[in-house]
Formats: sequence, structure tokens, C-alpha cells
Amino acid sequence: MEGVEPIRRINSRGGRAPHFSLQFDSHLFSVDTSRSPKAGVQPDAYLITHAHSDHHGKSAMLSPAAVASVETARALEIRYQREYRGRTFEVGESIVVNDVEIRTHPTGHTVGSAAFSWQTETGSRVLVTGDVKDYSALPHCDYLVMEANYGDPWDPSCIFEDDLAGFFEALESGASFGAYAFGKAQRAVALIRAMGYDGEIGMDEQSLVLTQELMKEPGPLTKVNGSGINVVTPWNLAQVPGRNKYFLTGRRDTSYPTIRLSDHLDFRGLMRMVEHIQPKELLAYHPEGERSSLLAHHLQQCGLEASSLDLIERFVH
Repeated sequence: MEGVEPIRRINSRGGRAPHFSLQFDSHLFSVDTSRSPKAGVQPDAYLITHAHSDHHGKSAMLSPAAVASVETARALEIRYQREYRGRTFEVGESIVVNDVEIRTHPTGHTVGSAAFSWQTETGSRVLVTGDVKDYSALPHCDYLVMEANYGDPWDPSCIFEDDLAGFFEALESGASFGAYAFGKAQRAVALIRAMGYDGEIGMDEQSLVLTQELMKEPGPLTKVNGSGINVVTPWNLAQVPGRNKYFLTGRRDTSYPTIRLSDHLDFRGLMRMVEHIQPKELLAYHPEGERSSLLAHHLQQCGLEASSLDLIERFVH
């Protein structure tokens, strides 16, 4: 896109730093990346879309240039026991960084997850999604930066639907669920409440703290409950009494029966998102590697100007 250039940073070990930055006008925004060394090129902002570790908020949260939602900032503090030193916003608000107005949009991936959009001086509309479960609030743009977690059109595992019926059946039977402490655990609690269960939900320590702090109305929560519904991290599932246990995941390498419950769009959802946003040009940036490049190639075949993280040619220190 004219006037918008993605760049990568070379880290102190000579390798490529995670994710990328966008240079436009006289500005540089780093997206879901670790901090630059003091001697390196410094961005105007570190945009943190959410608090999962593969989006490098653990590093960026220590910079005054960090920008994250209130919930993402708090989740980072809880997860990593460090003070968040950047700026925060309520998802849906705008924030101004060095005269650039950045709009924020919900993505439904985790509590507080956000996409960022802004307009360059030449009028190009830029949108960075982060990981997405619900694209309905995302605006049209000219230059789209999107995730590709399930972006492989030839992999059958990238096409799926959440097994809500299976989840409800397990809930009715009094099951306990294995779910990652940040993101999946809160979604499980929200679904349990939406499906009519209003009793106590037992949780392990970190899942409990994150859920109490981040969800507005989680209902009654307690420590692991030997006779009721529990939502705990997968590695704590063995400590929960009883045999009726499920791992909420799309993975197959688990000793527990699984229920498919994803916090991402599948391949078909990603295609519908692109159609909804109507970009002129696209960069697939996460995860690094094959799926981003396969998604970009597929979109090229569909007639869209698309690229991927591994094809970024400009590097800075």
C-alpha cells in the first residue's frame, strides 16, 4: 500500500524479532511485538491486541509507549506479575498517539481483545485485527493486517464449528472442563451462564483471579469444587474429583475427551471477514510461517493483493 510499509526488526542475536512494525507518514507503530533495544529504532507505539504470550505483551507492557485495553493491561499484570506502564483504553474508544487518532474495535477473541485502525495523511485506511472470533464490528479499510491461525485452505482441521451442543450436554451431566486460564476459561464461564447454570463454578487459582477481575458478571465462583462444575487449566484437570472431564480444544493429542471450542475464526470465517472488510491490500502476520503464506497465496488466487510476514523485505535494528 502506497505510504504504508511493513518492516521487521533484527534483534540483538541477529535474528528476526517477532511480528512487525508499520511505518507510515513520519510514524512507526509496532504490532504485537517485543520491545526494541534502547539503541534500536523506537516506535511511536507498541499496539498490544491481547494478552496471549505469542503476542509479546510481556515485553511491550514495560514500555510507556505500550497501548492496550484496560482488560488486556490487567490480564498482563496478573499473568506476569509486572506493572503495566503504557496507556489504556476502553474497547470501542479512540486514543491519540503523536497526533494519530487510533480507533479500537472488539474482536471477541479474549476479554478486552482489540483491533486498531487509523488513517494516514494520504487518506489510506489501515486496520490491524489481532486474533479474531467476531469480525462484525471491524470497519472497511484499504490496508488490512490479519491473523491466519486457521488460514490453510487445504487443511481439513482449519474448517470447523464450535461444538456448543456437546458442551451443553457435558454441562448437563455435571462435567468439569479443562481450559487455558486466560481466554478460554472466561469463554467457558460465559457459555455456562448463557446456558442457564447459575450455581458455583470451581476454578484453579489463576483462572479464578483472571475471571473475577476481567469478567463483569461471572456469577458465583469458588475454588475447585469436588461435587460441581469446574473450569480449570488442562494440567490441573487430573486434580479435579470425578471422571466426567473434557478438554476444551481442537487438539487431538490429549488423554481427555475433547469438545471443540475455539477462540478463532476458522478458514471460512476468515474469508467472510475479508469480504466484510473489503481491503485493497492485505498482510497476513500471525502465526509466522506456513499458514500466513498459504492464506496470502490463496487470497492472491482470489484476485486480492496479499502478502505475508515472511515476505517482508525491509529490516531495521
